[in-house]
Amino acid sequence: MNPAGRWTGRTATALQSALRLSQERFAERLGISARTVASWHKKPDLRPQSDMQQVLDTALAQASDAERDRFGELTGNTPAVSSEVDERLDADPHIGAALEWLDRHARWKPGTARRAVADRISHMDVRALQDRGTRRGWVSQRDIAAALATYYGNRLDDHGLYTAQCGDLAMNTSVLTCEDWLDLDCELRPPYDRLRVPSARPEADLELGDHAAGCAAQRLAETLSMNTRLTDSPIYRLTGADIREHQLRGTFGVSQFVHYALTADLLEGELVDAVAEGSTAMPLRDRYLPDLRSVLDVDDRLCAGGVLALTAIARPADPYRGDADYLLLVQERSGNVLNAARRLAVIPKGFHQPLTDVRRDAQVGMTLRREMEEELFGRPDVDNTLGYMLAADPLHATKLTEPMSWLMAEPGRLRMECTGFGLNLVSGNYEFASLIVIDDEEFWSRYGGVVEANWESATLRQYSTTDDELVTELLGDVAWSNEGLFAMSQGLRRLAEIGGERVRLPAIEWEISQ
Repeated sequence: MNPAGRWTGRTATALQSALRLSQERFAERLGISARTVASWHKKPDLRPQSDMQQVLDTALAQASDAERDRFGELTGNTPAVSSEVDERLDADPHIGAALEWLDRHARWKPGTARRAVADRISHMDVRALQDRGTRRGWVSQRDIAAALATYYGNRLDDHGLYTAQCGDLAMNTSVLTCEDWLDLDCELRPPYDRLRVPSARPEADLELGDHAAGCAAQRLAETLSMNTRLTDSPIYRLTGADIREHQLRGTFGVSQFVHYALTADLLEGELVDAVAEGSTAMPLRDRYLPDLRSVLDVDDRLCAGGVLALTAIARPADPYRGDADYLLLVQERSGNVLNAARRLAVIPKGFHQPLTDVRRDAQVGMTLRREMEEELFGRPDVDNTLGYMLAADPLHATKLTEPMSWLMAEPGRLRMECTGFGLNLVSGNYEFASLIVIDDEEFWSRYGGVVEANWESATLRQYSTTDDELVTELLGDVAWSNEGLFAMSQGLRRLAEIGGERVRLPAIEWEISQ
């Protein structure tokens, strides 16, 4: 029954009548002035602003069944949710977990979130969502970095935004970092990779305001309408970091993905829409991540994040391609992923989260090996978006794919390093930029034909470390995600140090913005 973005003065006053409230009591219930309600009576065709649309959505969702029936009679609105979507609302355990989370944290009665989402779906314009996706695609990485620099400023104490220079090309990002967090040269194995989880207890309770709850309900409605995959699984939340050259130390707690999806992950869409519309209004950002100090105070907020790596695979000289080189892999993220859709990124890229062992899996290297198996070597059983994890040890030596088994069989075949760390202002996420190097040319001869991206990628591109023109052009592509550009530039810097004659690329120099 929800007009879902099409509230007018007429339907707003119909809701007042359905609730059987006076203008003053209706205004009090909505938390607005009585003058605003009076204006709806005088101007029935008036369309309230987007924030007020969300307030009215929430008021309808909280109405009783009888009140909602009266509203439907007054407006002629009846819900029309497809059977497939209705089945997901009722039967999908991940959607159910998200609805329960929303009811609990919005302080709604059980079932309110389901009604709110169903109402939005019944009037969802899928074509409008697709058009919005196109507009979002026109907003470049540079636009996003510039908007965030304007919102936050460039620096706080010794932390600033990561920028890099490659010849005449300047690369600005939204990654907040510092000198100690760059050029880490940190092997992703003990005793260097020492991140830990002292406790897996849930984080402190969170209470959503009306606007934040409405945005969360809208996210779920859009997820269902666009048939986007949403999986509720444990994720790590950063609570402290002590990171420097040759050392990753810090602490994690554990949260759930739906918490992230319905709060911090909404910031990116709000930001991109604001940039596309030329607006500076970002109420969710004002609530969740208002300044650089709140970004750095990771223990006082949900700071989820990920691990992403530039993959470099040695290849022998070739009469068609030329001298021996490293193959570099870059992906365009699929439209089916919940975040960073249609952006360029290095591969593999994944959330830092436990599979089965909360303490052991906190090591960045564990996540990176899992993502290699999933995103490069095609193992669906380590992709927790496809089903529940049933294996006691998914990365046990007996379960590895043949390419990974070959890499792990002898020391030195697989080299994994962390090259940089930062906090991405887009959603406040932590990012472990990494580098995967396979130096043995035999790997590509044996397994190059089975390296294949999974459903999270729309395309997979390959570049050569001897092709300075194309790689420089790639670095200047405005379709990058900010974290992807950060990992790419840091990975190339490190590869230039260790890659010898296989790497013939322009030097990349980083700076911390002043």
